[in-house]
Amino acid sequence: MKEITVLGSGCAKCIKAADLIKSVAAECKVAVNVTKETSPEVVMSYGVMSTPAIVIDDVLMHSGSIPEKETIKSWLVSNS
Repeated sequence: MKEITVLGSGCAKCIKAADLIKSVAAECKVAVNVTKETSPEVVMSYGVMSTPAIVIDDVLMHSGSIPEKETIKSWLVSNS
């Protein structure tokens, strides 16, 4: 199971990113645990300056926008 964290303030874009990841994971039949992290200290610990940011298995994969569906698919199917 992939551990995915959406870093951000809890804004609409962060919520949409988390929902999109869950949707793509269901389509790809990949087990994921998606959590949202709003703590500024945690966000900054990853060096993120722009949110939403996506962390998969403790590796920062994306920041600054809602990732594209195809990009999310590539993250989920690699090493799944």
